[in-house]
Amino acid sequence: MSRKLPVWIEKDDFKELIQATKKKHHQLAFLLGFGAGMRLSEVTSLRPENVSIKQKRILILAGKGDKDRIVPLPKGFKEYHLKLLPLKCGDRALQGAFKRAAEKSRLLERKPNLHFHSLRHGFATNLLNNGVPLNQVQVLLGHSNISTTSVYTHANPTDALKSYEELF
Repeated sequence: MSRKLPVWIEKDDFKELIQATKKKHHQLAFLLGFGAGMRLSEVTSLRPENVSIKQKRILILAGKGDKDRIVPLPKGFKEYHLKLLPLKCGDRALQGAFKRAAEKSRLLERKPNLHFHSLRHGFATNLLNNGVPLNQVQVLLGHSNISTTSVYTHANPTDALKSYEELF
């Protein structure tokens, strides 16, 4: 079975996306996807009581596969964001807002297959690129199988290429 590499958002892409997004609740949703690796349905169902600013984490209840997990509170999350929760939009509206912002910021020209889940892919890729071990990324993403998480090691082969150059 062939597996396509995920299309992910990088830090600079994310900044452009946020600048092209007017509504605060959409900005928050994108921040949760990129900064905490949350799925679209997890973002739209998030409640303020599941966010701990003091402990810098978010409790996700009944995520995919009906599993609970804890993710980091994204850098940039402020106390006033709690007033925006739960978000006043559903999954499809949020997907549409993402596509419009990606189009407005011209990200879709460079990455035509971008979608809301690309924020989550960016979260995982960013973690791995900054040295977080694969098994810890697996826990943060809520993957049951490490092979699901390992697709991100193929997304950016920089370390493998660097190792190769050091050997030869």
